[in-house]
This record gives sequence, C-alpha cells and structure tokens, in this order.
Amino acid sequence: MERTLVIAKPDAVRKNVVGKIISRLEDEGFKLVALKKVKLTNEQAGQFYIVHKDRPFYGELCDFMSSGPIVPMVWEGENVIARVREIMGATDPSKAAEGTLRKLYGTNVGENAVHGSDSPESAAYEIPFFFSGIELVG
Repeated sequence: MERTLVIAKPDAVRKNVVGKIISRLEDEGFKLVALKKVKLTNEQAGQFYIVHKDRPFYGELCDFMSSGPIVPMVWEGENVIARVREIMGATDPSKAAEGTLRKLYGTNVGENAVHGSDSPESAAYEIPFFFSGIELVG
C-alpha cells in the first residue's frame, strides 16, 4: 500500500471544509492513517517547501502556509499519490476540473485549499516532517 501526505491548507481550515475533504478521500476508498492540526512558523513552512526556495512564489507560499492552522494527514491506498493528485485538481482552482477539491474549495493559485505529495520521494520526505517518531498504523 502506498501512502501520501495531504494538507488542508489555512484557507480550507478557515472555510471549515476540512471534514468535507476528509469525507471525499474516504469516499474514494482511501484510509486515513494519521491526522493533526498544527500552526507552522514561517521558518517551518520554508523548510517544508524548501524545494521551491528559488521560485518567485516561495515567500508568499511560506507566508500563507504560516498564516493559520493547517491539517496534515497521511492517507493510504492503492496508487494513492496519483489518485489524490487527480482528486485535488489543477493548482489554479479556476483551471481545475469540476468536482475536484481545488475547484470546490480553492480561491486562487496561492490559496488552493489542499497540498498533496507529488511522488513517492516527496511523500517519503513530507510524511516524517509532520509525523516523525510515531508509528503510523494502517
């Protein structure tokens, strides 16, 4: 079974749609393995998104991700990384397919409701970032 990290971003938390995101992923047949609510510092957000440090949006991304609570979650299932990426939709909610999480709950490219690991390598870095030192039981 494959695992992925999904984050309900600050805008999703503010809109009170975290439960809807969870329900959608459960309805798709995935199993929730871990969940918590945290507030990142700007420095922690920068470390999490370090792969984007040379991109022009990096500072705005770190500011946004540290602007309020987030809900990181670990999901498990067959081909979960690719399938969750499809369910999330395009980064820009205005270009996302109807029914995707970002189309339903995102506001713009910067505030697009959810983050999901984009590869097994990303998941291997991202999951322990939030859930190190505990056994994740599927």
